[in-house]
Amino acid sequence: MYRRYLAPRFEEALGDTPVVVMTGARQTGKTTLVQALARAREGTRYVTLDDATTLASAESDPTGFVRRGGGGLLVVDEVQKAPGLLPAIKVEVDRDRRPGRYVLTGSARVLTLPQVSESLAGRMEIMQLRPLAQSEIEGADGRAVERLFGDAIVDALPIAAEGDDLRERILRGGFPEVLERAGSRRRDAWFGSYLTAILQRDVRDLANIEGLTQMPRLLSILAARSASLVNKAELSRATGLPYTTLERYLALFEVTFLYEPVPAWAANLSKRLVRSPKAALLDSGLAGHLTGASLEGRAGEAGTWGGLAETFVVAELRAQASWSDPGVTVSHFRSGQSEVDVVMEDRAGRIIGVEVKLGATIGRKDTAGLKALAAAVPERFLRGVVFYGGEGAVPLGEKIVALPIRWLWAT
Repeated sequence: MYRRYLAPRFEEALGDTPVVVMTGARQTGKTTLVQALARAREGTRYVTLDDATTLASAESDPTGFVRRGGGGLLVVDEVQKAPGLLPAIKVEVDRDRRPGRYVLTGSARVLTLPQVSESLAGRMEIMQLRPLAQSEIEGADGRAVERLFGDAIVDALPIAAEGDDLRERILRGGFPEVLERAGSRRRDAWFGSYLTAILQRDVRDLANIEGLTQMPRLLSILAARSASLVNKAELSRATGLPYTTLERYLALFEVTFLYEPVPAWAANLSKRLVRSPKAALLDSGLAGHLTGASLEGRAGEAGTWGGLAETFVVAELRAQASWSDPGVTVSHFRSGQSEVDVVMEDRAGRIIGVEVKLGATIGRKDTAGLKALAAAVPERFLRGVVFYGGEGAVPLGEKIVALPIRWLWAT
């Protein structure tokens, strides 16, 4: 069992918050984590609404269901299946505000459920468990995001382990079950079954959509356009989907965590809200499966691999930010002809620009966007980093350095 670095934050929340909600895509390890918690706490009651009998009980008598815990911690898995439980939990919490009374998990974004915002506002803390970060897989300290905002970021440079193929890591991604699969054929079989289960079960449960045949194609197109700006009008033309249907499908992908676009960054907050995000799937392995990328490669795959590498790095940064400093945001920057793959901003407003290059060599053009970002916000720009597929740290100018991609999990 992998050690999940979000667990300490989860335990902290249980110490001062009545309801703690753990969300995330299916098969990221939510159930494993909360079951371990249940075993460690005396008097904990664990139930899953994936069980039809339990679900029927929760729906028929929500008040009685939430009171059967006898005052101990109640863990409810897949709570989005019975939203009627939430008002009953609110009543119980208002009657007794002790922290650590309820743990709820959901494989859909529970904040999209009206019952949550109406019933549990101010009574809950929500956190997202992502697929395994590379730092969790390797047992590294997982503090790369902290180091990026620190002073000595090149103190401990990694040395590539023999046989450690970066492209193989990208295609593997971070779903725990995929890591146990031997070879690409078995991984593809898992990803195929995974997508079928989500589209046929979760999406249909959430939206009562019968015609799901177009959704896998749309998801594949989004994977192929990873790290590209989202142009909904062009997507509508490419898929033949009406604009309103396209927006509904994209929203469903986000609700089920399959799709997590990278929002735009601008110094002016209002401009951020109107600029286009960049396409990004939750996991680089899932994106690689949808695009058909392989280690053998094919002509014309260079652009695909660039997008997959960026998806891979974004996933690692988002995961590490979630447990080290949830206040760090991950965005992208585009102004005129200048672009920066990732912009990270902390609570103090300090800015770090990140470029991602899978290749082992770096050119002058790879720092152009970072220099433009530095010029746009000179007083807030802390540093720029080019993560690349080579080895060693390479100074690239004032406040700009190149680091190996594996620095993210090898420090």
